[in-house]
Amino acid sequence: MTVSRRFLSALLLATCLTVPSLAHAEASPKLKAAAQAGVKDRTVLAQQMVDSIYSFAEPGFQEYKTSEYVTGILEKNGFTITRGVAGIPTAWTATWGEGGPLIALGSDIDGLLGLSQVPGNPVITPQVPGAPGHGEGHNSGMPLVVVAALAAKDVMVANNIKGRLMIWPGVAEELLATKAFYVRDGVFKGVDVSIFTHVSNDLGTSWGPMLSGMVSVEYSFKGKTSHSAGAPWAGKSALDAVEWMDLAWNMRREHLPVTQRSHYIITNGGSQPNIVPGDASVWYYFRELDFASVRNMYETGNTISEAAAQATGTTVTRKLLGYAAPNYGNKPLAEAAYANMQKVGLPQWSADDQAFAKAVQETNGFKLKPLTTTLSPLSTPEMRAGMNFGGSDDIGDVMWTVPTITIFYPSNVPNTIGHNVTAAMAMATPIAHKGVVNGAEVLAMTIMDIVTTPSLVKEAKAFQQNVQFKDVKYDPVLTAEDTPAIHLNKETMERLRPQMEAFYYNPSKYSSYLEQLGVKYPAVAVPPAAKSGQ
Repeated sequence: MTVSRRFLSALLLATCLTVPSLAHAEASPKLKAAAQAGVKDRTVLAQQMVDSIYSFAEPGFQEYKTSEYVTGILEKNGFTITRGVAGIPTAWTATWGEGGPLIALGSDIDGLLGLSQVPGNPVITPQVPGAPGHGEGHNSGMPLVVVAALAAKDVMVANNIKGRLMIWPGVAEELLATKAFYVRDGVFKGVDVSIFTHVSNDLGTSWGPMLSGMVSVEYSFKGKTSHSAGAPWAGKSALDAVEWMDLAWNMRREHLPVTQRSHYIITNGGSQPNIVPGDASVWYYFRELDFASVRNMYETGNTISEAAAQATGTTVTRKLLGYAAPNYGNKPLAEAAYANMQKVGLPQWSADDQAFAKAVQETNGFKLKPLTTTLSPLSTPEMRAGMNFGGSDDIGDVMWTVPTITIFYPSNVPNTIGHNVTAAMAMATPIAHKGVVNGAEVLAMTIMDIVTTPSLVKEAKAFQQNVQFKDVKYDPVLTAEDTPAIHLNKETMERLRPQMEAFYYNPSKYSSYLEQLGVKYPAVAVPPAAKSGQ
């Protein structure tokens, strides 16, 4: 997701408002204090997980090492692992408990292509040139979920509290390519409520409609090769068809609502100039605010692709690579989580933390803004009126299946750019570690609310049925015939993984990934000489 930091930062304009405490049923202070203590006792585990997953830096559908690492920790702590869910090799669920409500706890785990970065360095410095990296901070959310779940589990066992936890990963979220398949294939069947987590530079949550829906589709054109100079008349250019489609879409885009977002890349433009391209393809993202508009954009794109094929004497096929429903957060769950945020507050940032944040901003020409120390208001539809953040997150499909919220936590530097190496610079530093512990305290406390107060689950379900579902129903363009695009990024990782393995974090030898890399915190002005932990 590309919008979370901007999303919450925009709401900081309202921090001068007085935010009343929200009245709701909740767990006892004693249970919540025990859950918080359990999180704090796992501070080292949080740091090790954040740093390890950062070092793996696996892009969508290739999160093999990450999934092996996380499920190994959960298995050792009594969770039952189901691997390969929804036909996706790196997807899994980890379940524990009996009786009581079933709570789904999720976070994304994938990195982004080309965003390798030495952590703790405010200068853009690839660790492995051309390799993927965590320029969206997805190395931090699963550690938060695991630490919170283990802390809540201990309290539940000690106090004989019934309840079940199901941890699951957002595989290939940056491709928006799996959660709709999870929903279609019944991964969330029987789940009562769901809590998701996502990195930000602030602590917060929200309810109501937000973020666009999206469909990801690749159009592949088939023509006929020929010598481009000797006999161009004998060929039919598939690349011409791609270019006609792109031209037609850009003209059509001028007459679409301003709420839409659409973008594309040419994934195959032919082999060399003197061969008329017989095969060419283009990959589109179509985004809009509601189900009907997303479907309309998709159908318009399909029509234009067919017209481009007819105009060039080629043929066209399409493959749906991903889908994301518009997001809709659950009000009772958001209010419960926010009440816990009010109790926890923001992390206590050190002078070194603030210095590093400033170094990142100054080095990269960003507006200076300290790490956040004041809790923002609960984000409501009224506060977001008129805002259009453009981006998407496929947690929306889960939100239209079971009552769900996203907890944002402060593990990154304000004003960095999402999907950019600057957003990776802090993601294996004390800033990331403290933000994860902060968010895990909130999540663990909210889990205790859910398992001890049945009325909260009842209210969450009632809100979804009576408010969220009142006028809108889940309507994805995904069909029973569509399959996950598990081929994506395979060749990239086969080529780069051997180089990346030399930089995997070794927690048995180093107290932090920065120590392993020889990075001096809070700031280094020149790229450090990285050393292997092997």
